[in-house]
Amino acid sequence: MTDTDNVEIPEVDSVSGSGIPIRGNDIDTDQIIPARFMKVVTFDGLGEFAFFDLRFDDDDNQKDHPMNEDRFQGSSVMVVNSNFGCGSSREHAPQALMRWGIDAIIGESFAEIFAGNCLALGIPTVTADSETIQDLQAWVDENPDEAIDIDIEAEEVTYGDETIDVTVDEAQRKALVDGVWDTTALMKSNAGEVRKKAEELPYVDDAAIPEAE
Repeated sequence: MTDTDNVEIPEVDSVSGSGIPIRGNDIDTDQIIPARFMKVVTFDGLGEFAFFDLRFDDDDNQKDHPMNEDRFQGSSVMVVNSNFGCGSSREHAPQALMRWGIDAIIGESFAEIFAGNCLALGIPTVTADSETIQDLQAWVDENPDEAIDIDIEAEEVTYGDETIDVTVDEAQRKALVDGVWDTTALMKSNAGEVRKKAEELPYVDDAAIPEAE
């Protein structure tokens, strides 16, 4: 048995859930989670602040936004447009979306760092062309309670009577399907090997090397 056999990282080969459309290109991480909500010790509770400034005015009155609509409460698959998650590299953005209830995101394209931060949480970021995404967003608007099924391994999305080809970055697809996306858990499971390597490095002070559990 290898060290990684002792780590329970779930394989993410498929995701299924109702959708929520978030329209607009170049939606950056400051829109996803405004900086003033990042002054937290843990990520707990960030979900209520997702897209806060787009959802509420200065008096905390609701604006017209999909995340405020009753029909999209409980949705877990977000459908977005181009360059979603651009801007700063804040990991709070996917953390806020996950805590709101999002398990996967389908879009035209994603900022690379944002996609990497999603992968660290086991959230697939799946891509398709603009026309395909717009058709899916329109279908979600008309069918808010219907499921979208994402097959990560086969790179297919099924909704209604439609099955469409999508793209999953190969490294992301392998990490999700093989259950090796949680790098923190993998590091902890191999703490002994990490300590051994640290002891071999001449520039690492012994006092800085933690004991392996």
